[in-house]
Amino acid sequence: MSSRSIITGIDIGTHFVKVVIANSDERNERGFPRIIGVGQAESRGLRHGYVTNLNEVTLSIAAAIEEAEKRAQVKIKRAFVSIGGIGLAGVTSTSAVIVSRGDQEISALDVKKLHDQCEKDIPPSASLNRKIIHNIPLQYKIDGKTVLGKPEGMKGSRMEVKMLYVTCLEQHLNDILQAVNEAGIKVQDVMAAPIAASLVTLSKSQKIAGCILANIGAETVSIAVFENNVPVSLEVFPIGSTDITNDIALGLKVPLEEAEQLKIGAISGTSYPRKKLEEIVEARLSDIFELIEAHLKKIGRNGLLPAGIIITGGGAGLGTIEDMAKAALKLPSRIGSITSSSGQADGSSGAGASNKQSYKDATWAVAYGLCIFGVNADGSDEDLPQAGMDFGKTFRQLGAWFKQFLP
Repeated sequence: MSSRSIITGIDIGTHFVKVVIANSDERNERGFPRIIGVGQAESRGLRHGYVTNLNEVTLSIAAAIEEAEKRAQVKIKRAFVSIGGIGLAGVTSTSAVIVSRGDQEISALDVKKLHDQCEKDIPPSASLNRKIIHNIPLQYKIDGKTVLGKPEGMKGSRMEVKMLYVTCLEQHLNDILQAVNEAGIKVQDVMAAPIAASLVTLSKSQKIAGCILANIGAETVSIAVFENNVPVSLEVFPIGSTDITNDIALGLKVPLEEAEQLKIGAISGTSYPRKKLEEIVEARLSDIFELIEAHLKKIGRNGLLPAGIIITGGGAGLGTIEDMAKAALKLPSRIGSITSSSGQADGSSGAGASNKQSYKDATWAVAYGLCIFGVNADGSDEDLPQAGMDFGKTFRQLGAWFKQFLP
């Protein structure tokens, strides 16, 4: 296989760094690249998704890459990287401009001018110390009437746009990029972790009807709300499944290691009061769903997403989480999974067998989603973004990308 056909996704989470290597020359039934190797390593030097020790993060990334390279039997030099953690946020901005041409035909220059104005109109409180990593057009209007599709080539005197900007703390972004670079990997592009996960955990019909993807990680809960096949809102909360472990340790007076085993159901003896354990877990899950419900109310989508909530991440394995989500949010609820199958290479190394069991759950969704993202990305080595560059100008608009790429 050629080096051009190799696509790598690196998901830098608070608990694990996960790496997926895929071959774009071989596709599954959905047209997605076939996974040829995966690797993971315990995340060190991170807190709530931001870097606290650059050297430790670099070592964690390098360890995960080394494992994936051994399984795939290839050497990787570049990758697509996820951005997550509490530094990630979404902000909506609306702007309008007057069409410049005398015949009132909207040109590409008018659209660019509108987008530039919309970016300038982002409230200072939402843009200070932040980089824009995605700009997603949610709605265009011409002379007050909603446009279905692209406005370019249509006629009117006044054009409006509503945009979702996904932003990240500049320092956080630069630290992550520096850690990847120091691990010997060039960063081809970055993508918000919740959006990357959606590429393999949500169907097109779910995104069109309206749904919320909730990833319950170790120290954060990230949510992305979809309608009309594009993300319309994104939020990250500084709470996660580690808080449940801590609550169990305090409530039952047990060590943290034992509390973690109790949380995931690995200990099923009668020495612990089951009812009290369930009450502790449900209390913290209630806090999480209250935050999600408050956000849905803020954007006017509470109780109005027909495809419901899809739950992923390590916290998705908690026994009663589906029922609690359904009751708290008054929406359909299910546990997410990677919706596309991905076979392994038939080789003599045995790597395929070990990989086959390791990436079936949705904890690999972000890393594999980055590979899907990479299928349509320019694979050249020219102008690869590096730490400290103005990423806001290099990242693609995702609105049209979502609508034309997913099957």
